[in-house]
Amino acid sequence: MKEITVTRRTTARPPLQAVLFDMDGTLVDTERLWWEAVEEVADGLGHVLTATDQPHVLGRPVEHTAAWLAGVTGAPGEETAVELHRQFADRVRTGVVPRPGARELLRALARERVPTALVTASPRAIADTVLEALGTGHFAVSVTADDTGRTKPAPDPYLAACRALGVDPAACVAVEDTQTGVTSAESAGCAVLAVPSLAPIEPAAGRTVLGSLEGVSPARLRAMVAPGELRVMSWNLWFGGTKVDGYREKQLKAITETGADVVGLQETYGDAARELADALGWYHHRAGDNLGVISRHPITSVLGDPDVGFYGGTGVRIELDGGQRVDVWSVHLDCAPYGPYEARFDGLPAAVLIAHESGRLARMREILRRVADTRDESVPVVLTGDFNVPSHLDRPDVAWPVTRAAEEAGLRDSYREAHPDPVRDPGHTWSPVHAEHEDGSGRPEPQDRIDFVLHRGLTVLDSRTLVSGDPRPWPDVAGNDWPSDHAAVVTVFAVARGD
Repeated sequence: MKEITVTRRTTARPPLQAVLFDMDGTLVDTERLWWEAVEEVADGLGHVLTATDQPHVLGRPVEHTAAWLAGVTGAPGEETAVELHRQFADRVRTGVVPRPGARELLRALARERVPTALVTASPRAIADTVLEALGTGHFAVSVTADDTGRTKPAPDPYLAACRALGVDPAACVAVEDTQTGVTSAESAGCAVLAVPSLAPIEPAAGRTVLGSLEGVSPARLRAMVAPGELRVMSWNLWFGGTKVDGYREKQLKAITETGADVVGLQETYGDAARELADALGWYHHRAGDNLGVISRHPITSVLGDPDVGFYGGTGVRIELDGGQRVDVWSVHLDCAPYGPYEARFDGLPAAVLIAHESGRLARMREILRRVADTRDESVPVVLTGDFNVPSHLDRPDVAWPVTRAAEEAGLRDSYREAHPDPVRDPGHTWSPVHAEHEDGSGRPEPQDRIDFVLHRGLTVLDSRTLVSGDPRPWPDVAGNDWPSDHAAVVTVFAVARGD
């Protein structure tokens, strides 16, 4: 492949360094015992526990719950704490039951020499009782409510465990069962495997939520801190590729050589998405006669306007090998009026150029509204497309509003993340076959970056613009290896594997 601009950026993360386990409700079924203990003490003080009290009980240290009970009942805080300790300890000594899959996971981690730590909001006396019941030797480190100035939901307990083990929190997985514990672990920088016990926990980026620890392996935990890669390509096929001989084979060759995992297509002119996907053994979605998405990963749902016209946007949700879902959109905006022509050939000022973007801007805002309407907070978004307008990040003289609207909607420009300097790395995608304006005047064609891969919720590892071979200029293009009048954009993202 001929690379117009290339910069390789990598963000290496260390392998799994440790697994940090919460205790109550995660390793052993003590969360229910704790609830029963609080329930009995509260009942004796004239307060009936309900589900609305869970934030003050689940995952909380004794002192917090005692202070809360004292506040709602008027009972002395210290005496309430003593009684909570007694009630809970009595239940732990007689009723500790390991959660399903807990012992098996601990043994598997020990076999593979993955260090483990216990990180609990319970006091040392309770933790030691549970550790004795589980069997000694499982944990290299234990951190309890007695060991840090602040306990969960503050990050201190997890940070203390990582310091004691000599590990990087970003290379650790914390296993938790409450939102309080999840907040603590994520604030410390850990990936989180949540196995809710009494209250639900919502999935989120970097967080995996499972029903239990049964079947969880060290390999699965490793995948949570070793992000996979997703290679996304945006490509305007130029009348479906029909201006070039053997265009379908050349399109397949280009997609294969880029190593793309998913491609947002514009100017498909009918069945290009289906034909390319069939040849590659991929999945596809066609929208109207001009837009499509093809993916090596399964497409689980279709997003956007089902009746999209020649211009507009369409999207799909794909599911990656590790279980992570990503929304991928393909967008094509109107080709006229074309701002770079108006600026170069007509000499229009910036204010007029911006005013002339009203049609494209309205269409982009409608697409962004559809993206927002279908968004799941735990699912990253990638928006590919030919916008037919430069970026406000590239030209300081004109605040082009279309890309600014996308930025204001929370979408980041992957190419500009990889190449912050537009002078050094212009990243032009228009046009590898138009050096001169096609009206025959001999005027130089304005070269601009009008094709994009935007994203929200991912990490950019690499972004580049690509053209294969050495394309001959229009109109002598039939023999070109590159079957388009646009360069493609290919961005490599790191994606956390999750469910």
